[in-house]
Amino acid sequence: MYKISLEIERLPEGSYLGTSPDLPGLVVQGDSVQEVLSLAPEVAHDLIAVMVETEQHLPPGVETVEAPGRVSVLVPA
Repeated sequence: MYKISLEIERLPEGSYLGTSPDLPGLVVQGDSVQEVLSLAPEVAHDLIAVMVETEQHLPPGVETVEAPGRVSVLVPA
């Protein structure tokens, strides 16, 4: 399991964009924050899988972690 940070911003047209300073190339766009959060793990997984398959070093911000016992969860208001 890997841990990365995700930055989400609202675009002028109203959709949301998620990127990660830890994983260059991770770009996810959705109609809501929830959609970005649901899409980002799969995109990150695919990017990391390609890096591993092609024997590239993972960026320093990508942390390998054991399955966490505690995680932060965003709950819609």
